[in-house]
Amino acid sequence: MATTDHHFDNWKEQQYAAEQMIPLVGHLYRDYGINIRIFGRRLLNNSAIEIIKAHRYALQITGQELEVSKSLEIVKAMLEMDLAASRVDLGKLCHRFMQEGGDASAFVQQQLASINTGRTSILQEPQDVVLYGFGRIGRLLARMLIERVGAGNKMRLRAIVVRGGKGEDLKKRSSLLRRDSVHGAFSGSITVDEEQNAIIANGNTIKVIYAGSPAEVDYTKYGIHNALVVDNTGIWRDEDGLGQHLKCPGASKVILTAPGKGSIKNVVYGVNHGDITEEDNILSAASCTTNAITPVLKVINDEFGIENGHVETIHAFTNDQNLIDNYHKGDRRGRAAPLNMVLTSTGAASAVAKCLPEMKGKLTGNAVRVPVPNVSMAILNLNLGRETTDQEMNDYLRGVSVQSSLQDQIDYTASTELVSSDLVGSTHAGVVDSQATIVDGNRLVLYVWYDNEAGYSTQVIRLMQEVAGMKYPSVPE
Repeated sequence: MATTDHHFDNWKEQQYAAEQMIPLVGHLYRDYGINIRIFGRRLLNNSAIEIIKAHRYALQITGQELEVSKSLEIVKAMLEMDLAASRVDLGKLCHRFMQEGGDASAFVQQQLASINTGRTSILQEPQDVVLYGFGRIGRLLARMLIERVGAGNKMRLRAIVVRGGKGEDLKKRSSLLRRDSVHGAFSGSITVDEEQNAIIANGNTIKVIYAGSPAEVDYTKYGIHNALVVDNTGIWRDEDGLGQHLKCPGASKVILTAPGKGSIKNVVYGVNHGDITEEDNILSAASCTTNAITPVLKVINDEFGIENGHVETIHAFTNDQNLIDNYHKGDRRGRAAPLNMVLTSTGAASAVAKCLPEMKGKLTGNAVRVPVPNVSMAILNLNLGRETTDQEMNDYLRGVSVQSSLQDQIDYTASTELVSSDLVGSTHAGVVDSQATIVDGNRLVLYVWYDNEAGYSTQVIRLMQEVAGMKYPSVPE
């Protein structure tokens, strides 16, 4: 009985600490621009239970569960400082604090000295954003932009551009933003302003503009200037097509949420975003699969070398397929998506070389569409430059997921019970499933999960921030 009481008392203490942390995390973000995470997992707008779960997740990374009460001490100490806008990994801080002990205030002063420089503004003026298209990726981007509005994030969603506009169009589009069968309900309040032809989401006024092509839009008429236009229609993929956006008054740069063609740079944030220049007015965020596999391929090639390999993608079905058997211009894609595994092609393997030139000519690829609405998997079958073991490989990838420049892109799990639905909402580009790793000498088979909607959309957001000049210091090292 005593043991039972002990566990319950411990749970209540954690819950109480987590409940106290919620408004403090919000205060630091809204007023100081400080984004608090636990090993890459955002705490903003999380419930007490979600905060506790994030602390328990640390067990997979460090071998030790984090104490919420210790995290609370650290967050309180942060509020006593004059911190600049930044991203703070509370997971790393708490783990170190639990090891070192001592006074929380002194510990935080030492660990966060580099950002204890007073309040700063990443951008002098908010960056206007326009979403051209409002499908699966468009609506997820809208949610993310709205949820991130705060002192440290000055990207403001000002408008969406869609075709149509008949009947109940405005109400239906707001309803699709409010409810999602895969990702759940929108976190906040959504209303419709018929007079302004706008959606009001968490106080943000988002104009709904109807147009059949970019040439029809003048953004300045809506008070929008120097806008970053994110084209998620996939209709135009080359410079001539996407260049139409740049001719619109009020637009300045374009990001395509699909692989770009011709001379357009395909960017996987974290891998080759350093190649972006001021002169790049049109960029591609590549594909969800390319974003999932390129970071992992890069770190493996850096450490072990990759001679060649094959990538097989087990991909969730998409709107491009048919619900029931019907005509489709693509081979096999006309067969019912919810009823069949559909063998098809993918350009992701060859597209990797556009972001990671050292992989040119080394990879082949194929894809199988399967009857799930979201979360996909890439199976990397690679011949390495040297022999290794599954233990060495997993230890290396676990370390990369915590202590590297690609920790936001590469996640790691040691769970023996993980299935695809567990990863809905994952904001990492890819998640290494360490329990499935196979190594035989220099041969490696690696399984990488990815939320092909939320994970990819988060990568697009990171690219948007880079283009807008929103670069945050990340602490601690």
